[in-house]
Amino acid sequence: MEIKPDDLTGYEVAALIGEHLQSMTLHSPPESIHALNLEGLKKPEITFWSAWEDNELLGCGALKELDGRHGEIKSMRTSAAHLRKGVARRILERIMEEARQRGYQRLSLETGSMDAFDPARRLYESLGFQYCEPFSDYIEDPNSVFMTKEL
Repeated sequence: MEIKPDDLTGYEVAALIGEHLQSMTLHSPPESIHALNLEGLKKPEITFWSAWEDNELLGCGALKELDGRHGEIKSMRTSAAHLRKGVARRILERIMEEARQRGYQRLSLETGSMDAFDPARRLYESLGFQYCEPFSDYIEDPNSVFMTKEL
């Protein structure tokens, strides 16, 4: 598996982000969807990675700089054909490695509170993320959970 920075211009990545956004609308009310579209992911404070095996897209993830010491994990998504193969773990480990290289002291994330998000929460827990209060511009929301990890 090769995980590399991505400029979000490829068809495969656009389709995966579209799938991610569509999934969010199935599992979360509109006011609780915090996933970014392609344009939102192209902001200068966001670094986006895609994971590939040969010419097949396996998944993606992003790191948003909140400030010089705090980053946020965004747009974690595994292609449906590659679920339960360790793709998300590898992408998350790559994001954590980058956060440490940048000197961040903390990584945080928002994810859904519904059953559909159980696998994501278990992954984050397994890598040491703990539940926390809303951070950055987030507000308390029964459809969201917030997690953080000291680096």
